[in-house]
Amino acid sequence: MAGLDVSDVLLDPDFMEKGLVCKRTIVDVGSNGRPIKTESSHPFNAVVTTNSGINLDRQPDGTIIKGAINLHTRFALIAGGEYQQADEVVWRNQTYIVIQALPNLHYGRGFVKAVCIIKPITG
Repeated sequence: MAGLDVSDVLLDPDFMEKGLVCKRTIVDVGSNGRPIKTESSHPFNAVVTTNSGINLDRQPDGTIIKGAINLHTRFALIAGGEYQQADEVVWRNQTYIVIQALPNLHYGRGFVKAVCIIKPITG
């Protein structure tokens, strides 16, 4: 597939999901030495493919829903770093955490493949 530019397919409205939202959190250090979180939301479009699907994992102390998706997009998703938490992506009313963001240059200029897992429910 080297040299094959599939950007026309990935940008085709028949394949692309519209209206995904990236929730981005940046952490700065305030003058008092405490962290200051800045959150922002960014709408974007992507081709969404399954990674592991949605799995129900029954455990003795409860049920855990696991799952992962792949996103192919030109929006620069981030898996986190020293001063930035991993992006959270909302797709079909479910929140996913970006665990890996890979340059997909073989798909055409500027594409990123992001592997995202379902955000665990805490409570």
